Amino acid sequence: MSRILEPGHIEAAASAPPFIHLPPPNLFDLRRARLEHLAVGHPLAEYLRFAASLCQFQQGLMDHPPSTSPLDPERIRLCLEHGLPPLAADSLVREADWPPYLEALLQQYQAASDPVHAALAQLRAASGEQRKVWALALLGGQYAGLPAALVPFLGAALQVAWSHWLLGLPEDLLRPGDELQQCPACGSPAMAGVIRHRGKFNGLRYLVCSLCACEWHVVRVKCIYCEQSKGLRYYSFEDDRYPAGLAPLRAECCVGCKRYLKLVYLEHDAEAEALSVDLASLALDLRLDQEGYQRLAPNLLLAPGGD
Repeated sequence: MSRILEPGHIEAAASAPPFIHLPPPNLFDLRRARLEHLAVGHPLAEYLRFAASLCQFQQGLMDHPPSTSPLDPERIRLCLEHGLPPLAADSLVREADWPPYLEALLQQYQAASDPVHAALAQLRAASGEQRKVWALALLGGQYAGLPAALVPFLGAALQVAWSHWLLGLPEDLLRPGDELQQCPACGSPAMAGVIRHRGKFNGLRYLVCSLCACEWHVVRVKCIYCEQSKGLRYYSFEDDRYPAGLAPLRAECCVGCKRYLKLVYLEHDAEAEALSVDLASLALDLRLDQEGYQRLAPNLLLAPGGD
């Protein structure tokens, strides 16, 4: 039966910001282009170009995915019934047919250096069960549970599988998670935030999922970890192109919980992309670590250093 909206409800629905912003089908090609652009003259140019090569391979898998078993609609229904995201990563990584994405990478990706060749050889030699154990550790943030050199390859395979599933999912199934930083599609933590500047998204903050690249709206000037609005500070690097106040990348740091999240301001760089900007700004992470701030946001193409 249809529900008739009263005038006040109509106005509220019309003014409410869109909750979800889905990634484009050419997401990984956009990432590749930005990584190659950022690599020019960058101290980490070699790694950024390596990440770009993985993104190029990911786009190929998005355009021509391997033959896999479809997701079980009953499983999705049960997830929603129990308040879980429909693509819940912590369980799907055990049950869903994502390994063919990794297998395609292992068969087709060409190693350009000895360390890459060694990492691929280690993954090829591992059993399917061992690969799932490593994937569980990676998605759970337990980096000590897998060799660091395997992170970008496992991360790349997992990202493209979940992004592919996300784009085939009805958008109306996505609801806010229990925590601001939790992706409504797969439950993974946010990698960064993007401040949009066009049309109905103008001025809105969307968090970007570290796994499936779903973006969801979270109000600005609020710590996504402890939800405090007071005591937030913003750090950025000033360079010849942008003064600090107009930098396209700033870190929102919470004095209360001592955690931070990187924010990408598209107003100041319309072509910026969260994952590539994050990898290109590791110097900012080092600075914030020295200031006593903790990073919780993962980037699945890079194993964090330290503890």
